[in-house]
Amino acid sequence: MHSFKELSEKFNKAFEAEHFPTAPASLYEPGNYFLSIGGKRIRPVMCLLGNELFSDIHPDAYQLANAVELFHNFTLVHDDMMDEASLRRGKTTVHVKYDESTALLVGDVMLIRAYEYIQHIQPQYLPKILQLFNRTAKEVCEGQQLDMDFSKMENVSMDNYIHMITLKTSVLLAASLEMGAILGGASVNNCQHLYEFGKKIGIAFQVQDDYLDAFGDAAIFGKEPGGDIKQNKKTFLLIHALEVANATQKKELNDLLSSNAADKVEKVLAIFKSCGVDAWAEASKAKYMQEAFEHLEAIAVVSDRKKPLIELANYLMNRNQ
Repeated sequence: MHSFKELSEKFNKAFEAEHFPTAPASLYEPGNYFLSIGGKRIRPVMCLLGNELFSDIHPDAYQLANAVELFHNFTLVHDDMMDEASLRRGKTTVHVKYDESTALLVGDVMLIRAYEYIQHIQPQYLPKILQLFNRTAKEVCEGQQLDMDFSKMENVSMDNYIHMITLKTSVLLAASLEMGAILGGASVNNCQHLYEFGKKIGIAFQVQDDYLDAFGDAAIFGKEPGGDIKQNKKTFLLIHALEVANATQKKELNDLLSSNAADKVEKVLAIFKSCGVDAWAEASKAKYMQEAFEHLEAIAVVSDRKKPLIELANYLMNRNQ
């Protein structure tokens, strides 16, 4: 058994291998550049954790972990273009550093490379893994489209927002765990509980992300709070505030959303606090975490084997950046 930290180190070392050929350099150098930006690589490590929950790590788990990380990076390259983002983890994004056509192809080739890694998995596991991977890939695209649709809509319900976040963020976390579990020989019932654990953790993570963007300490969080507010992004906090605000607060909030006033963030945060949004977000995160741990508890393996997953959940929920 390995801890979450140990598996992270093992995967990061393994992922340093070359994933692309050398030519044409105009395609593969930008791909290598983007992968070199790094990141927490949580999803591939979840594949390894899902596997080791039920058995020793299967050699195919690293092929699967590579596929998941390349798929995730494909989504990021394309998301950066859609969001017109100039920075990713403090480094210039591919479409800005090179150009949009190159970024499109870099994302495409990462997705294809992901399937090449899956192709190496032993045949008896392939149908289940491919079915789950393909369903998840499609759902992530649906989630991204819904996110873009929501930016043009005046009102988005909490249920619709949770549905979008589940598709855009949670399902890949959940599927990464379940695909590892399939390699570990887990039963259907255990796979379902592990998937739900990952899904609920993903929603809790997003609640926290939205909360930190509004109320995070700049010194700890590494950036000034209020980025989502400046961009009028639909978040858990804004949707809840609009649902519970009185008529005066709602009018003031809507007026602020359509303004670029210098004190916009400060005023929106004041309304959030008067609506109790900060306390609601903390309670909401705790609720999803509780649901996640109930699913983890229901998995039929000895509790010692679950410790690395509890470590992962705590790492995700106690992050400062």
